[in-house]
Amino acid sequence: MRLALSALAAAVMIASPGLAQSPMPEDLAWKLLELGRVVDPPRTAALYAPLQPKEPYQDVKAERDVKYGPADRHLLDVFTPETAASSPRPVLIFIHGGGFVAGSKRSPGSPFYDNIMLWAVKNGFVGVNATYRLAPAFPWPAGAEDMGAIVQWVSEKIGERGGDPARIFLMGHSAGAIHVASYVSHPEFHKVKGGGLAGAIMVSGIYDLTASPAGDAELAYYGSDPSRYAERSSLQGLVASSIPLLITAAELDPPRFVEQFELLKQATCKRENGCARTFMLPEHSHMSEVYSINTPDTRLTNEVLEFVKSVK
Repeated sequence: MRLALSALAAAVMIASPGLAQSPMPEDLAWKLLELGRVVDPPRTAALYAPLQPKEPYQDVKAERDVKYGPADRHLLDVFTPETAASSPRPVLIFIHGGGFVAGSKRSPGSPFYDNIMLWAVKNGFVGVNATYRLAPAFPWPAGAEDMGAIVQWVSEKIGERGGDPARIFLMGHSAGAIHVASYVSHPEFHKVKGGGLAGAIMVSGIYDLTASPAGDAELAYYGSDPSRYAERSSLQGLVASSIPLLITAAELDPPRFVEQFELLKQATCKRENGCARTFMLPEHSHMSEVYSINTPDTRLTNEVLEFVKSVK
């Protein structure tokens, strides 16, 4: 198997100078290479779950299943330090993936996506982990509508939990990144002036539905009429938006995600406020990029921190 992977491994090594000093253990890097450019939550989770803390968490308070809207899945968790901070903290909202038709902010017995909230609190944020309605029962634009409701709730309620409503960062992964992008790019879904965000972070999303054929999950959410795909895409709206952006993808993402990353990276350089901040995460795959958060591998989270610091 390792001989069969030698070409891919060589390509990764060439693209990522300095991997000899990588914070990812070599055996873990090989296991991700063996999995390949796939979206495989169970097998990737098995690699990373042992690296994550288990409940009860130390020095962190988790407020679970807070309602932000009327639907059954209009739920969020708020993570704050056990001891109240002396000044308001910036807020990191995380939106999970799941191909529009699955996924949750938390599954029983799993450390994901609490790991992102624990990292957030440890690094000076109030963390908000939110879920949303799923297709096919709730097609376009339910995701963007739910992002608007989440941001509105945080803007109105996070101050009493030690967060700064003027410093809200909305981060999404995979389908979550697509919902974040839809929200940012379509102001008609904003319930807070200007979108209510200090910045948006999109990890391995799809931004132009017209660039390649739609898969089953996209058909379930966006519908089967391709004539609507351009207006429901986020590419042009992201270029037009003044909200600061961080766009990332993983080296071992399926090719379409890498292509979409490059497409948006180039397009944002037409923005009035200059090119968006972008980062290609070495060695990682579609799921490991978020499952690794709150481990010694801080390459993605370092970019998030630098992005937050850069936003005035």
